[in-house]
Amino acid sequence: MTQKWLLPEYIDDILPGEAWRIERLRRRVLDLFSVSGYELVIPPLVEYLDSLLTGSGHDLGLRTFKLVDQLSGRTLGLRADITPQASRIDAHLLNRKGITRLCYSGSVVHTLPSGILKTREPLQIGAEIYGHAGVESDVEIQLLMLRALALAGVDNVHLDLGHVAIFRSIIQWARIERESEAELFRVLQTKDVPALHALTEPLPAEARAALRSLPELYGGVEVLDVARRKLPNLPELASCLDTLDFLAEQLSDDVGELCVDLAELRGYHYHSGAVFAAYVPGQTDAIARGGRYDEIGKAFGRARPATGFSIDLRDLAGLQTDRSAGKRIMAPYRRDDAALQAAIQSLREAGNVVITDLPGHESNRKELGCESELVFRGGAWQVVASEQ
Repeated sequence: MTQKWLLPEYIDDILPGEAWRIERLRRRVLDLFSVSGYELVIPPLVEYLDSLLTGSGHDLGLRTFKLVDQLSGRTLGLRADITPQASRIDAHLLNRKGITRLCYSGSVVHTLPSGILKTREPLQIGAEIYGHAGVESDVEIQLLMLRALALAGVDNVHLDLGHVAIFRSIIQWARIERESEAELFRVLQTKDVPALHALTEPLPAEARAALRSLPELYGGVEVLDVARRKLPNLPELASCLDTLDFLAEQLSDDVGELCVDLAELRGYHYHSGAVFAAYVPGQTDAIARGGRYDEIGKAFGRARPATGFSIDLRDLAGLQTDRSAGKRIMAPYRRDDAALQAAIQSLREAGNVVITDLPGHESNRKELGCESELVFRGGAWQVVASEQ
Protein backbone atom coordinates (compact mmCIF):
# COMPACT_ATOMS: atom_id res chain seq x y z
CA MET A 1 0.00 0.00 0.00
CA THR A 2 1.35 3.40 -1.00
CA GLN A 3 1.99 5.74 1.91
CA LYS A 4 -0.21 8.81 1.56
CA TRP A 5 2.54 11.14 2.71
CA LEU A 6 5.09 10.05 0.09
CA LEU A 7 5.97 12.57 -2.63
CA PRO A 8 6.27 11.79 -6.36
CA GLU A 9 9.65 10.68 -7.64
CA TYR A 10 12.22 13.47 -8.00
CA ILE A 11 10.01 15.84 -5.98
CA ASP A 12 11.36 16.70 -2.53
CA ASP A 13 10.63 18.82 0.51
CA ILE A 14 13.33 21.35 1.36
CA LEU A 15 13.94 21.02 5.10
CA PRO A 16 14.83 23.86 7.49
CA GLY A 17 18.63 24.00 7.23
CA GLU A 18 18.74 23.88 3.44
CA ALA A 19 15.63 26.04 3.09
CA TRP A 20 17.21 28.91 5.03
CA ARG A 21 20.47 28.65 3.07
CA ILE A 22 18.49 28.89 -0.17
CA GLU A 23 16.36 31.77 1.07
CA ARG A 24 19.33 33.80 2.32
CA LEU A 25 21.08 33.28 -1.01
CA ARG A 26 17.94 34.21 -2.95
CA ARG A 27 17.71 37.51 -1.09
CA ARG A 28 21.36 38.33 -1.68
CA VAL A 29 21.18 37.53 -5.40
CA LEU A 30 17.98 39.56 -5.85
CA ASP A 31 19.60 42.45 -3.99
CA LEU A 32 22.51 42.24 -6.45
CA PHE A 33 20.06 42.33 -9.35
CA SER A 34 18.21 45.26 -7.82
CA VAL A 35 21.25 47.49 -7.32
CA SER A 36 22.30 46.63 -10.88
CA GLY A 37 19.05 48.09 -12.24
CA TYR A 38 17.05 44.89 -12.80
CA GLU A 39 13.34 45.09 -11.97
CA LEU A 40 11.68 42.13 -10.25
CA VAL A 41 8.71 40.36 -11.90
CA ILE A 42 6.70 37.46 -10.46
CA PRO A 43 4.92 35.60 -13.28
CA PRO A 44 2.23 32.99 -12.50
CA LEU A 45 3.10 29.32 -12.08
CA VAL A 46 0.39 28.31 -14.58
CA GLU A 47 -0.54 29.86 -17.94
CA TYR A 48 -2.28 28.93 -21.16
CA LEU A 49 0.03 26.46 -22.87
CA ASP A 50 0.35 28.35 -26.16
CA SER A 51 1.60 31.42 -24.28
CA LEU A 52 4.10 29.43 -22.23
CA LEU A 53 5.61 27.73 -25.26
CA THR A 54 5.58 30.60 -27.74
CA GLY A 55 8.98 30.82 -29.40
CA SER A 56 10.59 28.42 -26.94
CA GLY A 57 11.09 25.38 -29.17
CA HIS A 58 10.14 21.71 -29.06
CA ASP A 59 12.30 20.76 -26.06
CA LEU A 60 10.42 22.98 -23.61
CA GLY A 61 7.11 21.48 -24.76
CA LEU A 62 8.32 18.02 -23.76
CA ARG A 63 9.37 19.29 -20.33
CA THR A 64 6.06 21.02 -19.56
CA PHE A 65 3.24 19.49 -17.51
CA LYS A 66 -0.14 20.03 -19.19
CA LEU A 67 -3.67 20.13 -17.75
CA VAL A 68 -7.14 21.33 -18.73
CA ASP A 69 -8.54 24.56 -17.31
CA GLN A 70 -12.00 23.82 -15.89
CA LEU A 71 -13.05 27.46 -16.37
CA SER A 72 -12.18 27.87 -20.05
CA GLY A 73 -11.64 24.32 -21.32
CA ARG A 74 -8.27 25.39 -22.72
CA THR A 75 -4.98 23.61 -22.09
CA LEU A 76 -2.82 25.05 -19.34
CA GLY A 77 0.83 24.41 -18.60
CA LEU A 78 2.92 24.49 -15.44
CA ARG A 79 5.91 26.62 -16.36
CA ALA A 80 9.13 24.75 -17.03
CA ASP A 81 11.11 27.96 -17.57
CA ILE A 82 10.44 31.54 -16.46
CA THR A 83 12.32 33.23 -19.32
CA PRO A 84 9.44 33.01 -21.87
CA GLN A 85 7.14 34.58 -19.27
CA ALA A 86 9.57 37.45 -18.73
CA SER A 87 9.68 37.93 -22.52
CA ARG A 88 5.88 38.07 -22.63
CA ILE A 89 5.86 40.69 -19.87
CA ASP A 90 8.42 42.80 -21.73
CA ALA A 91 6.62 42.48 -25.05
CA HIS A 92 3.00 43.02 -24.00
CA LEU A 93 2.74 44.46 -20.48
CA LEU A 94 5.65 46.87 -20.09
CA ASN A 95 5.79 47.72 -23.81
CA ARG A 96 8.83 49.97 -23.48
CA LYS A 97 10.81 51.25 -26.44
CA GLY A 98 14.21 51.35 -24.75
CA ILE A 99 16.23 48.85 -22.75
CA THR A 100 14.42 46.85 -20.06
CA ARG A 101 16.21 44.83 -17.38
CA LEU A 102 14.11 42.21 -15.59
CA CYS A 103 14.85 39.59 -12.93
CA TYR A 104 12.79 36.80 -11.36
CA SER A 105 12.88 33.96 -8.87
CA GLY A 106 10.47 31.05 -8.47
CA SER A 107 9.75 27.36 -8.86
CA VAL A 108 9.56 25.68 -12.24
CA VAL A 109 8.29 22.14 -12.82
CA HIS A 110 9.68 19.57 -15.26
CA THR A 111 8.03 16.40 -16.52
CA LEU A 112 11.33 14.53 -16.20
CA PRO A 113 14.49 15.25 -14.18
CA SER A 114 17.49 16.51 -16.13
CA GLY A 115 19.72 14.00 -14.34
CA ILE A 116 19.59 11.06 -11.95
CA LEU A 117 20.22 13.30 -8.91
CA LYS A 118 18.18 16.27 -10.14
CA THR A 119 14.82 17.46 -8.89
CA ARG A 120 11.79 17.99 -11.11
CA GLU A 121 11.10 21.25 -9.26
CA PRO A 122 14.14 23.52 -9.63
CA LEU A 123 14.13 26.93 -7.98
CA GLN A 124 15.03 29.19 -10.88
CA ILE A 125 16.55 32.64 -10.48
CA GLY A 126 17.71 34.74 -13.38
CA ALA A 127 18.02 38.05 -15.16
CA GLU A 128 17.28 39.29 -18.68
CA ILE A 129 18.07 42.35 -20.81
CA TYR A 130 15.61 43.36 -23.54
CA GLY A 131 15.99 45.94 -26.28
CA HIS A 132 19.75 45.89 -26.90
CA ALA A 133 21.17 43.88 -29.79
CA GLY A 134 24.86 44.67 -29.23
CA VAL A 135 27.45 42.44 -27.62
CA GLU A 136 27.74 44.89 -24.71
CA SER A 137 24.55 43.49 -23.16
CA ASP A 138 25.94 39.95 -23.49
CA VAL A 139 28.99 41.07 -21.51
CA GLU A 140 26.81 42.74 -18.86
CA ILE A 141 24.59 39.71 -18.37
CA GLN A 142 27.50 37.28 -18.10
CA LEU A 143 29.35 39.47 -15.60
CA LEU A 144 26.14 39.69 -13.56
CA MET A 145 25.92 35.88 -13.59
CA LEU A 146 29.52 35.59 -12.36
CA ARG A 147 28.82 38.06 -9.53
CA ALA A 148 25.73 36.08 -8.53
CA LEU A 149 27.83 32.91 -8.37
CA ALA A 150 30.43 34.73 -6.28
CA LEU A 151 27.77 35.50 -3.66
CA ALA A 152 27.61 31.76 -2.99
CA GLY A 153 31.38 31.56 -2.69
CA VAL A 154 31.72 30.10 -6.19
CA ASP A 155 34.92 31.27 -7.84
CA ASN A 156 37.37 29.76 -10.32
CA VAL A 157 34.46 29.36 -12.73
CA HIS A 158 34.97 27.50 -16.00
CA LEU A 159 33.04 29.44 -18.67
CA ASP A 160 32.10 27.83 -21.98
CA LEU A 161 31.20 30.15 -24.88
CA GLY A 162 29.40 29.16 -28.07
CA HIS A 163 27.32 30.69 -30.84
CA VAL A 164 24.35 28.83 -32.29
CA ALA A 165 24.27 31.08 -35.39
CA ILE A 166 27.50 29.46 -36.62
CA PHE A 167 25.78 26.13 -37.26
CA ARG A 168 22.65 27.90 -38.53
CA SER A 169 24.66 30.01 -40.99
CA ILE A 170 26.42 26.95 -42.41
CA ILE A 171 23.08 25.17 -42.82
CA GLN A 172 21.56 28.12 -44.69
CA TRP A 173 24.65 28.68 -46.83
CA ALA A 174 24.74 24.98 -47.83
CA ARG A 175 20.94 24.98 -48.42
CA ILE A 176 20.47 21.89 -46.27
CA GLU A 177 16.85 20.77 -45.90
CA ARG A 178 15.08 20.92 -42.53
CA GLU A 179 14.99 17.14 -42.03
CA SER A 180 18.75 16.83 -42.61
CA GLU A 181 19.35 19.88 -40.40
CA ALA A 182 17.54 18.13 -37.52
CA GLU A 183 19.71 15.02 -37.92
CA LEU A 184 22.91 17.06 -38.07
CA PHE A 185 21.83 18.97 -34.98
CA ARG A 186 21.23 15.72 -33.11
CA VAL A 187 24.64 14.19 -33.87
CA LEU A 188 26.48 17.43 -33.11
CA GLN A 189 24.76 17.68 -29.74
CA THR A 190 25.84 14.16 -28.84
CA LYS A 191 29.31 14.68 -30.37
CA ASP A 192 28.72 11.56 -32.49
CA VAL A 193 31.58 12.08 -34.97
CA PRO A 194 31.11 8.83 -37.00
CA ALA A 195 27.42 9.65 -37.54
CA LEU A 196 28.36 13.22 -38.48
CA HIS A 197 30.76 11.94 -41.11
CA ALA A 198 28.11 9.63 -42.53
CA LEU A 199 25.44 12.35 -42.66
CA THR A 200 27.74 14.89 -44.33
CA GLU A 201 29.12 12.51 -46.96
CA PRO A 202 26.61 13.58 -49.68
CA LEU A 203 27.27 17.31 -49.14
CA PRO A 204 29.56 19.51 -51.22
CA ALA A 205 33.17 19.37 -50.08
CA GLU A 206 33.30 22.83 -48.44
CA ALA A 207 30.05 22.33 -46.50
CA ARG A 208 31.12 18.84 -45.50
CA ALA A 209 34.47 20.07 -44.20
CA ALA A 210 32.85 22.95 -42.28
CA LEU A 211 30.36 20.76 -40.44
CA ARG A 212 32.92 18.07 -39.69
CA SER A 213 35.26 20.63 -38.19
CA LEU A 214 32.75 21.93 -35.59
CA PRO A 215 33.31 19.20 -32.95
CA GLU A 216 37.06 19.83 -33.19
CA LEU A 217 36.68 23.56 -32.59
CA TYR A 218 36.78 23.34 -28.82
CA GLY A 219 39.42 24.78 -26.51
CA GLY A 220 40.95 28.09 -25.58
CA VAL A 221 40.45 31.41 -27.33
CA GLU A 222 42.94 30.31 -30.00
CA VAL A 223 40.13 28.10 -31.37
CA LEU A 224 38.62 31.23 -32.91
CA ASP A 225 41.68 31.76 -35.11
CA VAL A 226 41.52 28.13 -36.20
CA ALA A 227 37.82 28.56 -36.99
CA ARG A 228 38.55 31.56 -39.24
CA ARG A 229 40.85 29.33 -41.29
CA LYS A 230 38.63 26.24 -41.39
CA LEU A 231 35.14 27.67 -41.79
CA PRO A 232 33.76 29.29 -44.97
CA ASN A 233 34.56 32.97 -45.44
CA LEU A 234 31.02 34.21 -44.85
CA PRO A 235 30.09 37.60 -43.34
CA GLU A 236 27.66 35.91 -40.93
CA LEU A 237 30.32 33.55 -39.61
CA ALA A 238 32.89 36.34 -39.30
CA SER A 239 30.40 38.33 -37.23
CA CYS A 240 29.81 35.36 -34.90
CA LEU A 241 33.53 34.85 -34.38
CA ASP A 242 34.04 38.57 -33.76
CA THR A 243 31.35 38.43 -31.07
CA LEU A 244 33.03 35.49 -29.34
CA ASP A 245 36.41 37.25 -29.59
CA PHE A 246 34.99 40.31 -27.86
CA LEU A 247 33.29 38.27 -25.14
CA ALA A 248 36.46 36.31 -24.44
CA GLU A 249 38.49 39.51 -24.18
CA GLN A 250 36.00 41.12 -21.79
CA LEU A 251 35.42 38.08 -19.55
CA SER A 252 38.72 36.19 -19.38
CA ASP A 253 39.97 38.09 -16.31
CA ASP A 254 36.78 37.26 -14.36
CA VAL A 255 36.85 33.46 -14.72
CA GLY A 256 39.24 30.69 -13.84
CA GLU A 257 39.15 29.23 -17.33
CA LEU A 258 37.42 30.26 -20.55
CA CYS A 259 36.76 27.84 -23.39
CA VAL A 260 35.11 28.11 -26.78
CA ASP A 261 32.87 25.31 -28.08
CA LEU A 262 31.54 25.88 -31.59
CA ALA A 263 29.56 22.62 -31.55
CA GLU A 264 27.55 23.65 -28.45
CA LEU A 265 23.96 23.83 -29.69
CA ARG A 266 21.99 23.54 -26.47
CA GLY A 267 18.82 25.58 -26.91
CA TYR A 268 19.37 25.78 -30.68
CA HIS A 269 15.65 26.21 -31.38
CA TYR A 270 15.43 28.83 -28.65
CA HIS A 271 18.66 30.82 -28.74
CA SER A 272 19.75 32.95 -31.67
CA GLY A 273 23.30 34.08 -30.87
CA ALA A 274 26.05 33.74 -28.28
CA VAL A 275 25.37 31.12 -25.60
CA PHE A 276 27.30 30.35 -22.43
CA ALA A 277 27.49 27.90 -19.54
CA ALA A 278 29.29 28.19 -16.20
CA TYR A 279 30.86 25.16 -14.53
CA VAL A 280 32.60 24.72 -11.19
CA PRO A 281 35.37 22.24 -10.35
CA GLY A 282 34.11 18.78 -9.49
CA GLN A 283 30.71 19.27 -11.16
CA THR A 284 29.76 17.77 -14.54
CA ASP A 285 26.56 19.80 -14.98
CA ALA A 286 26.57 23.54 -15.58
CA ILE A 287 25.67 25.63 -12.52
CA ALA A 288 24.30 28.43 -14.74
CA ARG A 289 23.35 28.80 -18.41
CA GLY A 290 22.19 31.52 -20.73
CA GLY A 291 22.48 33.22 -24.05
CA ARG A 292 20.93 35.49 -26.63
CA TYR A 293 17.37 34.74 -27.78
CA ASP A 294 16.23 37.53 -30.08
CA GLU A 295 13.56 35.41 -31.77
CA ILE A 296 11.23 35.08 -28.76
CA GLY A 297 10.14 38.70 -28.92
CA LYS A 298 9.28 38.21 -32.57
CA ALA A 299 7.21 35.15 -31.67
CA PHE A 300 5.23 37.30 -29.22
CA GLY A 301 4.49 39.77 -32.00
CA ARG A 302 7.04 42.38 -30.92
CA ALA A 303 10.61 41.86 -32.09
CA ARG A 304 12.95 42.65 -29.18
CA PRO A 305 16.59 41.54 -28.90
CA ALA A 306 17.21 39.75 -25.61
CA THR A 307 19.90 38.02 -23.60
CA GLY A 308 19.82 36.46 -20.13
CA PHE A 309 20.76 33.63 -17.81
CA SER A 310 19.25 31.42 -15.13
CA ILE A 311 20.55 29.47 -12.13
CA ASP A 312 18.98 26.70 -10.03
CA LEU A 313 19.12 28.09 -6.49
CA ARG A 314 19.04 24.60 -4.98
CA ASP A 315 22.21 23.64 -6.86
CA LEU A 316 23.89 26.95 -6.08
CA ALA A 317 23.09 26.81 -2.36
CA GLY A 318 24.59 23.32 -2.25
CA LEU A 319 27.94 24.77 -3.30
CA GLN A 320 28.13 27.37 -0.54
CA THR A 321 31.24 27.02 1.59
CA ASP A 322 30.03 29.35 4.37
CA ARG A 323 26.68 28.14 5.62
CA SER A 324 26.70 29.94 8.96
CA ALA A 325 23.88 32.25 9.98
CA GLY A 326 25.13 33.53 13.34
CA LYS A 327 24.88 31.72 16.64
CA ARG A 328 21.83 29.83 17.86
CA ILE A 329 21.13 31.08 21.38
CA MET A 330 18.48 29.92 23.84
CA ALA A 331 16.86 32.59 26.03
CA PRO A 332 14.67 32.04 29.10
CA TYR A 333 10.98 32.90 28.95
CA ARG A 334 10.65 36.17 30.90
CA ARG A 335 8.37 38.61 29.13
CA ASP A 336 8.47 41.09 32.05
CA ASP A 337 12.29 41.45 32.02
CA ALA A 338 13.03 44.55 29.92
CA ALA A 339 16.80 44.03 30.09
CA LEU A 340 16.44 40.46 28.77
CA GLN A 341 14.15 41.57 25.94
CA ALA A 342 16.62 44.31 24.97
CA ALA A 343 19.49 41.77 24.93
CA ILE A 344 17.45 39.40 22.74
CA GLN A 345 16.62 42.20 20.30
CA SER A 346 20.25 43.30 20.08
CA LEU A 347 21.47 39.77 19.39
CA ARG A 348 18.85 39.24 16.68
CA GLU A 349 19.74 42.53 14.99
CA ALA A 350 23.35 41.30 14.88
CA GLY A 351 22.23 38.27 12.88
CA ASN A 352 22.04 35.68 15.63
CA VAL A 353 19.15 33.26 16.09
CA VAL A 354 17.64 33.66 19.58
CA ILE A 355 14.96 31.12 20.54
CA THR A 356 12.78 31.62 23.60
CA ASP A 357 12.63 28.52 25.79
CA LEU A 358 8.87 28.14 26.23
CA PRO A 359 7.85 26.56 29.58
CA GLY A 360 7.23 22.82 29.85
CA HIS A 361 9.71 21.58 27.21
CA GLU A 362 12.90 21.36 29.23
CA SER A 363 13.50 17.72 28.21
CA ASN A 364 13.49 18.61 24.51
CA ARG A 365 15.92 21.54 24.54
CA LYS A 366 18.57 19.66 22.53
CA GLU A 367 16.22 19.62 19.54
CA LEU A 368 16.53 23.41 19.29
CA GLY A 369 20.20 23.05 18.34
CA CYS A 370 21.36 25.97 20.52
CA GLU A 371 25.08 25.97 21.25
CA SER A 372 24.76 29.02 23.54
CA GLU A 373 22.32 30.45 26.05
CA LEU A 374 21.52 33.77 27.67
CA VAL A 375 22.19 33.82 31.44
CA PHE A 376 22.09 36.62 34.01
CA ARG A 377 25.59 37.07 35.44
CA GLY A 378 27.34 40.01 37.05
CA GLY A 379 24.25 42.17 36.85
CA ALA A 380 23.77 41.73 33.06
CA TRP A 381 22.50 39.22 30.51
CA GLN A 382 25.43 37.39 28.86
CA VAL A 383 25.84 34.74 26.15
CA VAL A 384 27.62 31.62 27.43
CA ALA A 385 28.19 28.14 26.08
CA SER A 386 25.15 25.94 26.57
CA GLU A 387 25.30 23.21 29.18
CA GLN A 388 22.78 21.08 27.30
